[in-house]
Amino acid sequence: MIADDQPSVRRSLRTFLEVDGDIEVVGEASNGHEAVERAHSLRPDVVLMDVRMPGGDGLTATAQLTDPTAERPVPVVVITTFDLDEYVFGALEKGAAGFLLKDADPAHLTLAVRAAAAGDGLVSPAVTGRVIREFARRRPAEESSLPLPDLTAREGDVLTALADGQSNAEIAESLFVEVGTVKTHVSRIIAKLGVRDRVQAAIWAHQNPCWDRGGGAGTR
Repeated sequence: MIADDQPSVRRSLRTFLEVDGDIEVVGEASNGHEAVERAHSLRPDVVLMDVRMPGGDGLTATAQLTDPTAERPVPVVVITTFDLDEYVFGALEKGAAGFLLKDADPAHLTLAVRAAAAGDGLVSPAVTGRVIREFARRRPAEESSLPLPDLTAREGDVLTALADGQSNAEIAESLFVEVGTVKTHVSRIIAKLGVRDRVQAAIWAHQNPCWDRGGGAGTR
């Protein structure tokens, strides 16, 4: 489902998404409030969400749709004109699976939708590292006396790659393992860190300077 206040943008996104024939746009919304209502009735696998919309912002809608306590949380990929928009940082904090710029390559758009539907996340390659680092800087982790999660060396390698914004396929290629193996490591990392998804895991890595990015976790 596509949520954007501009009809021309919705039409363009629909065209890009449906060109391959294996992605169906089941509905559209012009503001956040409408997006939440339509998502509850249409039950899409993924929502593409603009964050600046009159009549109901995408940030509030993202939080409602991705709420883990909801009956059926829906993955949200934020689409925005601005690569360092304050709303984008808020959307990531509220659970968005990632975000793309509106002028992103159509291939990245479809890849982001497929990744979100599969339970992964994708941040625009053009701004991945910068956005995650900036997000972590603006929202530093709270100090804790608890030991850092006990990650294996390979999980540390995967978390390092996540922190750099790499996709599962890119991580698999760089570590010479199968994509399925990477997915298993990512799932275990998310569970050990107690975060919502891979994007939040990447942010966690940047927020915790005591974590040894060179080879796994350390202790405080």
